[in-house]
Amino acid sequence: MNLAHWLRRFTPANIAFLLMNIVGLAFFLFPFWAPTLPAASQSRAALLLFSGAASLVLLALIAEAQHGLTLHTIAILGALVGLNTVLRVIDNIVPLPGGFSPVYLLIVLVGYTLGSRLGFMMGALTMLVSGPLTAGGIGPWTPYQMMAAGWVGLGAAWLPRGGPHLLLLAVYSALWGWAYGALTNLYFWPYAIQAPDLAWQPGLNLLETLTRYAKFYLVTSLAWDTMAAIGNVAMIALLGSPLLKVLERFQRRAHVVWEPADEALQV
Repeated sequence: MNLAHWLRRFTPANIAFLLMNIVGLAFFLFPFWAPTLPAASQSRAALLLFSGAASLVLLALIAEAQHGLTLHTIAILGALVGLNTVLRVIDNIVPLPGGFSPVYLLIVLVGYTLGSRLGFMMGALTMLVSGPLTAGGIGPWTPYQMMAAGWVGLGAAWLPRGGPHLLLLAVYSALWGWAYGALTNLYFWPYAIQAPDLAWQPGLNLLETLTRYAKFYLVTSLAWDTMAAIGNVAMIALLGSPLLKVLERFQRRAHVVWEPADEALQV
């Protein structure tokens, strides 16, 4: 891949997408890279990061909607986000065991078949659109949920092709069953937990902060997220193959190949 090709990739949409992910990562890891700030400064900085991440998420989504999406792609993405919204609302009305939720199946499969951008948008938009319809509604947790769910879809696009792809998707989905909970816990852990040896505390070094969070996660979230991991594997095993065929068929039909004008005239 030559330099000119790489330079052509630096479009406004790509730059916004990259910045959004960098800021989002800093947003999640804030308690670990800035552990020496006093509590008041920590809260103000977290608020600024919250605003910046939310703005960049919306900016990147708008930029992507105006760059590189066909009407067919927008239509299928809207339909899948709507379906996932219904599934998340049903999950809130009739809670499933532990942290299991059916919404991650389509996020993973969309990312795997349709690419990292659409995978990210599928995850982020699912959490944004369904948020007001859930018990918690929209709040400071929403950007965390949007970014984490977006990364579920984005990472699925980077999985290798060929071989036992359902097994690979099942392992990937299981890992995200734990990772999603560990990431989204960070929206409240530094500010709401007061238990000794489990709470965030100013002045601790990186290793001590990680150790406290690991203890907190093991005590409060591991069992819950294990059910999420098991549920994700079960959904892939039951529905992964037929849904992949549907999405791959759409991907082939929606793909557009542009030809030079002189070649087109010779047909």
